[in-house]
Amino acid sequence: MNILLFSNDEKLADFCREILSEMFGAESKLEVGFPGQCSSQEDLCLWDFIPGTTTVPQDLDPAKLRKSLFLLHRKHLPALQELLGTVDINVLLKPVTGATLRAFLSDAQQQRAHDNGNPAGSTDTLRVERDEMLQFLIQANLKLQEYDQERTNFLARSLHDFRAPLTAISGYCGLLLEEELGSLTADQREVLGRMQHSATRLSRIADSMFQLSIRPNGNQELNLEAADMRDCINHALHEVALFLEDKRISVRVDFEQAPEGLLFGKPQIEQAVVNLLDNACKFTPRNGTIEIRGYPFFWERRTRRVAPLDPSKDRRSKQSRAPNSLRVDIRDSGPGIPAVHLVKIFEEYTSYSGGQDRSGGGLGLAICRMILQQHRGQVWAESHPTGAVFSFVLPVQPIDAHVPAGHIDPARACLAGIEESWS
Repeated sequence: MNILLFSNDEKLADFCREILSEMFGAESKLEVGFPGQCSSQEDLCLWDFIPGTTTVPQDLDPAKLRKSLFLLHRKHLPALQELLGTVDINVLLKPVTGATLRAFLSDAQQQRAHDNGNPAGSTDTLRVERDEMLQFLIQANLKLQEYDQERTNFLARSLHDFRAPLTAISGYCGLLLEEELGSLTADQREVLGRMQHSATRLSRIADSMFQLSIRPNGNQELNLEAADMRDCINHALHEVALFLEDKRISVRVDFEQAPEGLLFGKPQIEQAVVNLLDNACKFTPRNGTIEIRGYPFFWERRTRRVAPLDPSKDRRSKQSRAPNSLRVDIRDSGPGIPAVHLVKIFEEYTSYSGGQDRSGGGLGLAICRMILQQHRGQVWAESHPTGAVFSFVLPVQPIDAHVPAGHIDPARACLAGIEESWS
């Protein structure tokens, strides 16, 4: 699959490359071009359309128009239709999600295979009917995208209002636990503690759903600072302490000194670690174990390749004396994960059937992936006979960046908030 992208948005280009690599592997190719370059050699031309900025040739013939996909905001659709003089165009509404782009690329790949497998005469006889059906599908797809955006906006507003009463409940529990309203018995204190823990956990789930729903539209700035990852681990262990006590799970932590130049948003990474530990506690059997290990690591960021769990098996980690990331492995003694679901468990609102579903409905793990993508890092899972291992890497910043602690220069940022995560 060869794609030509007309856009100045580097994030969009990275997003498209990631989707292409995921779907078609090394056979895929994406180039960033300029208007007028679209030829018969490309399987698909992607246009990042912005009125007054994007120059779209008005003489695009039907063949080129059929293999062109325009990415735009809903309010810009009339301008594009007027510019091209037709409504028969392939459109993806912004913000573009990974699911919709994958669907379009899959259809384009199937159409290419269909056209290549049929003689010219047989395809001509079906062209008219196919084009008519295609236009119905295009209009139906636009409506579905509009409804999806409206549903997402409604969900975001509802979750935003949902968090306020949860915060109030947690605050009232805190007042009672501090005995501001009177003394408590041991049993009352234990019950209130569990109520506060449940309210906090429910508030965290609502916050995760809110962030996932507004991710394509939001612009949450991260305050990158030179923080200690061990503090994040300790905070996360405190958050899941009740789970650990109830199931008598033993925890072993082994942390090495982080490499110089490690900057990250502490609240966001704490949330990611809490979600990973919450998942580990949920599936670790009673009297089981959880191991947490952190260490400097060499990560090949150019290919975004998931490194093997054993660093000794990575020849590049032997050759390099300068680790460029911090890696954290969280291993539990619970059930493994089917190989086919190792990637899918990080997708939003997806799950696989069975009582050992690690995806959790696509909430906790999906928010972990979003946070790590914001930091230009990566999170993945591996399954072993003795349990599952969830790992993530955080890249270090260039030494010459000169970014003061607690601040990040937007021009040198590794991310630009929630907009960074397109998939």
